[in-house]
Amino acid sequence: MEFRFAREGDCALILQFISRLADYEKLSDQLVATEEMLKEWIFDKQIAEVLFVLEEGKEVGFALFFHNFSTFLGRAGIYLEDLFVLPEYRGRGLGRGLLKELAHIAVMRGCGRLEWSCLDWNAPSIGFYLSMGATAMDEWTTYRVTGDSLKKLAEQTGQN
Repeated sequence: MEFRFAREGDCALILQFISRLADYEKLSDQLVATEEMLKEWIFDKQIAEVLFVLEEGKEVGFALFFHNFSTFLGRAGIYLEDLFVLPEYRGRGLGRGLLKELAHIAVMRGCGRLEWSCLDWNAPSIGFYLSMGATAMDEWTTYRVTGDSLKKLAEQTGQN
């Protein structure tokens, strides 16, 4: 199994994978990312990284991740934002390979954990993650502020 980190010239390919994932998750209506945005945040600002898995030299899956920080562990972790393997390449161990490679990267970088979120309805992925030794964090709920709500909250700076 071959892996490679994305390069600046891969923004169109990264966006293709993100688009395919959005279709799979039935969230295409929420996709606003552009190649220019990916270039800025992944390569210029270096906020995230992308790892491709290749088969016969072709990129057939990707993982987009970034570092977070655990105050309890006192060190960084890796947060896996997206993992996607093209449907026609599934069942070959490529997703498992991506997770193993991310675990290796986390250990090599001294990270304390590797974590991600999964949609509740995505039973195939949940089963896959559990088979890899992952633990569901049932006692935790993810909260999110986006769009107009984020702007409204930001406008309250300095207010009680």
